Amino acid sequence: MSSSDEKTKQPIAEDSMENLEAEIEAGEEEILKSEELLLNQIAEAEKKAEENWELLLRAKAEMENLRRRTDKDLENAHKYGIEKLVLEILPVKDSMEMGLVANDVTAESLHEGMKLTMNMLNSVFKKIGIEEINPNNEKFDPEVHEAMTMQPSYEVEPNTVISVMQKGYLLHDRLVRPAMVIVSKKPDDD
Repeated sequence: MSSSDEKTKQPIAEDSMENLEAEIEAGEEEILKSEELLLNQIAEAEKKAEENWELLLRAKAEMENLRRRTDKDLENAHKYGIEKLVLEILPVKDSMEMGLVANDVTAESLHEGMKLTMNMLNSVFKKIGIEEINPNNEKFDPEVHEAMTMQPSYEVEPNTVISVMQKGYLLHDRLVRPAMVIVSKKPDDD
């Protein structure tokens, strides 16, 4: 190689070196910018995670408070659920007590007082959703009747209630007590 070749190569090498240094510098700046961007994104993600954690803790505390309130409300409903019934039935008891302390009681006045008290009690039953089952002369229904015995009868069809020993009751269409009944059967032809 000649010295002129070396002279031409040297500026090219210096240019290449400068370009390389410039590229390295640009790459370092880009890395720094990327690093800064990543650090900002990490900081934002940590902030968002902390906010979400606080929301979770608040929601958890709120759910616990709601559970406690619900438990308390349920306990009170069990404890005081019959308050309406008590308030409705107290006047019936008062009426019966007044009848017991009356001095000039006749059979007629006693009967009249019992009828009035029974009307009050029936009114209470209606208000609180109690329905009487008195199935006399109706078809026997094992869902709401309890057959105590069967008797032969020519007057009514078999499986008909011919006598009610004790009335049954429904509470809002739910059986509370079945009616105890005597049911007809076909007479034996002896």
